[in-house]
Amino acid sequence: MSVRIDITGLRQERVAVVPSPLAELGMALHALSEPAHHPGLQGWVTGVTARLDPHLADRMCEADFLWRTTFSDLFLPCAGLPDRTALPGAALAEELDLLDKLSDEQFVDAALEFTCATGYGECAPTALTDPEVRRRALELAAARGPRQLRFSERLLADPPRIRQWLRQFLQDCDEAFFAEAWSRLRHQLAADTRHKTDLLRRKGLAGALAAVSPAVTLDEPAAVISVDKLGDGRTATGDGGLLLVPTSLGWPHLMVLHRHGWQPVLHYPVGSPELAAPPTLEQLALRMTALSHPVRMRLCRYLARSAYSTGELAQVHGMTAPEISRHLAVLKKAGLVTTRRRGRYVLHQLDVTVVARLGSEFLEGILR
Repeated sequence: MSVRIDITGLRQERVAVVPSPLAELGMALHALSEPAHHPGLQGWVTGVTARLDPHLADRMCEADFLWRTTFSDLFLPCAGLPDRTALPGAALAEELDLLDKLSDEQFVDAALEFTCATGYGECAPTALTDPEVRRRALELAAARGPRQLRFSERLLADPPRIRQWLRQFLQDCDEAFFAEAWSRLRHQLAADTRHKTDLLRRKGLAGALAAVSPAVTLDEPAAVISVDKLGDGRTATGDGGLLLVPTSLGWPHLMVLHRHGWQPVLHYPVGSPELAAPPTLEQLALRMTALSHPVRMRLCRYLARSAYSTGELAQVHGMTAPEISRHLAVLKKAGLVTTRRRGRYVLHQLDVTVVARLGSEFLEGILR
């Protein structure tokens, strides 16, 4: 599974690496709503939550599905402008002005993304113009809960009012906690932007994408970017551009904006706490399958303590050597076990470093 971006005819000058204060504010709201996704931000989340005005906290819950269960494209409004080459603003106020430039149809569709009511990657009727799409959107919103239903009803009844509400809410969040965070984060994001831009100039798009994430690959002959994700999607740059937007608060989320008619955007994390390259989803599946068998779990317990030969493991577990060998082969294929030779014996041992990373790797895989 992957999201694919057709970049046929894309000129390198149409590729831009630009930080976005509005997108980073969206990630800040997500981290505050889903702190379990971001264990490295625990201290920051605790500090902000402790001093947050109760009224603002209530408003934060009112439309949290814009950044909690999904990350709404409303946080990257430049991608929705008609020429499909617009860039994020340098300041939050500039980006809120770009948000105001989206049509009501664009705004409503992006806000209702949590209902999965419309064809995200295709041209489809909108809830503002099609009664059946509207009915379906409200039905799906109701399934999410009464708060989502009330918000959706108000949104469909009076889009300008909700747009005004959202702008004021984001401005209040900026004053309450985000401006302080952005004053620190923008330096890191600016440094990453300079680095990726330099790679783009010296090594081309392939070099820049390789530095974004190992999950992003470029097939140059086919002119297709593939992003390894638990989901399928397709988009194309067409006569527009491609945006690379770094986020400091967003790890482990690697997101692709591939809404129909919008400029494609790779929204990628910088400053990841991991020390090694993340695994592919195929590797994750192999590791989870390998550890799902009780015999292999017991083998791991022994192999974590010391190195054993196949014969020793067979004797301890009351199994034949060929049976043990088959289980070890599964663990080795998943990259969980290493082997070394000592004389005429082959010794197997659990790679504890890899197993210790499985928690964060699994989190990255499902949230990528």
